[in-house]
Amino acid sequence: MSKNKKCPSNKNLIVGIGSALVDILTYEEDDFLQKTSAVKGGMTLVEKDFIEQTLSKTRNNASIVPGGSACNTAVGIGKLGGKARFVGKCGGGSMGSLLKSSLKKNNVEPLLFASSLATGRVLSIITPDAQRSMFTFLGASSEMTTDEIAGDHFSDVAIVHLEGYLLFNPELVYSVLKRAREVGARVSLDLASYTVVEDSRDVLDDIVDRFVDILIANEDEARAFTGHTDEKEAMVSLSQRADIAALKVGERGSYVSERGNIVKIEPMTGEGVVVDTTGAGDLWASGFLYGLANGYPIEICGKIGSACGYEVCQAIGAAIPDEGWERIRRLI
Repeated sequence: MSKNKKCPSNKNLIVGIGSALVDILTYEEDDFLQKTSAVKGGMTLVEKDFIEQTLSKTRNNASIVPGGSACNTAVGIGKLGGKARFVGKCGGGSMGSLLKSSLKKNNVEPLLFASSLATGRVLSIITPDAQRSMFTFLGASSEMTTDEIAGDHFSDVAIVHLEGYLLFNPELVYSVLKRAREVGARVSLDLASYTVVEDSRDVLDDIVDRFVDILIANEDEARAFTGHTDEKEAMVSLSQRADIAALKVGERGSYVSERGNIVKIEPMTGEGVVVDTTGAGDLWASGFLYGLANGYPIEICGKIGSACGYEVCQAIGAAIPDEGWERIRRLI
């Protein structure tokens, strides 16, 4: 049974709400990763000084690009030609300006609250297997409050998309969910990281059962959330928790479901070489949610998501080159 009313067909705006962050990307060998005590493929919350100290020990130059899970997803929707808005909080200075200008450039309406704290940042250490292990300093993004979430942020919205990292601030999450329900928008939740699932289990179960209409997870997150190691069993469990569910299984493709009907989506293939998985899940969500907001069948939504996830892995960071977007648009 639906937790929310289906949005009117004339609504196709998607609002992403999450941490306004800057990604700092560096390539390192596995031995460097071990020295940092990173959780491979996971995310660890740290202070700003830790990121700076770790960066000083890296052997390669780092790339700095706009980031944050829901922000990446909103940018992908904007690049697809969809209507997107991003709500977050950042500091001033060059990194805050970088975020705002990047959103506008990519057809995303920025609603960024100002903070005296430094803009949040993520140090992503990319190893030769293309895995990224993240150290996150939330900074200004952690200051977003329930008082700042206003009704006009959700005007004419079809889908409100939350990143799982917001679960560290349950009061804010519940405020957003109530606003979404008031305007009749569907709620999408990307579980974000298996470490987030493990640390937020109690509040996560309540949120999914009461509010979430669209549930998105990868293998590790689904395993942590459902308790099933078998991907098909995990997908069945996810499909029972939300009207629409998606399980991303990397190079094997994905599973999507609508009202319990599960469809296997074959992976996108091509001649490209995977160089970095940063943003793969976020951009997969861009394609999937864009399809849903524009009325495409669930299988087509999954295929668009697959195309976006494939293309972003051919580049460093969560940005798909223009030629990649052209290939995706031709597919659509």
